Amino acid sequence: MTLVAVVGATGTGKSDFALDLAESVTRTGRHAEIVNADAMQLYRGMDIGTAKLPVAARRGIPHHLLDVLDVTAEASVAAYQRDARAAVDRITGGGGVAVLVGGSGLYVSSVIHDFRFPGTDPAVRARLEAELAEGGPGLLHARLREIDAETAAGVDAQNGRRIVRALEVIEVTGEPKAARLPEEPVPWRPHRIVHLRSDRAALVARLDARVEQMWRDGLVDEVAGLVPQGLERGVTARKAIGYAQALAELQGRMPRAEAIAETQQLTRVFARRQVGWFKRYREAVVLDPLDDAARAAELDRLAALD
Repeated sequence: MTLVAVVGATGTGKSDFALDLAESVTRTGRHAEIVNADAMQLYRGMDIGTAKLPVAARRGIPHHLLDVLDVTAEASVAAYQRDARAAVDRITGGGGVAVLVGGSGLYVSSVIHDFRFPGTDPAVRARLEAELAEGGPGLLHARLREIDAETAAGVDAQNGRRIVRALEVIEVTGEPKAARLPEEPVPWRPHRIVHLRSDRAALVARLDARVEQMWRDGLVDEVAGLVPQGLERGVTARKAIGYAQALAELQGRMPRAEAIAETQQLTRVFARRQVGWFKRYREAVVLDPLDDAARAAELDRLAALD
């Protein structure tokens, strides 16, 4: 198997599993490389708050699509799909195994499933973005719900970018369902999926502790270093969980304790949404990352696949 996706909520150990898998593949005489599927890890300089593995911790295994965007750039799933698939093609074309790893569900799905993204209309996008800036995401989400309740149900009511994109697609295509994910997605190519899923209570405790550690590791200083690079102008980057709160602390708009607590709460909500997203991967092998025996058996099984 030349394409393996390792998915799961934040904090479930996806990076470590992917590294272990790559090493297991290497022991069979082949080679494996990792392709990032975390939207925030695309950004240069956003390391602590995204739990990005430093180069020294990557065990010499090539990683792709890390640090490819400036913080002022807007992340695009269509552009990501193009670049990630090109990386997968290069890896597998050389006889290797591509390990797609990350928790950004739409980004993962854009690679492993046969998604085709409708084009954009700059005038429609600009009008909708102006409405978003003036009235906030709630009004636009209500409009989306009136047009297509099913599409609206799959879009976070606070995610203005996703709401604008859904409304743009519907207006450009004239088809409400064009903004939905397919009910039964068609694989882009044969693949395997490993879904790492932890006990909820244990995961919450781990995530809360991880957020506190990010502050101790210098997240606010990292954000201070990104401000001169344009973080405050970033459409996507400045809204990232943890970065928005650290920026608010840096600017004196939020005390540290509140910034940490808000980041913890948003991280818990995000993890819950990730679990819901990845449950749709019915063909996935669900694995408790703390079950050492099951973990080892799955690594051996994946490494032995043709």
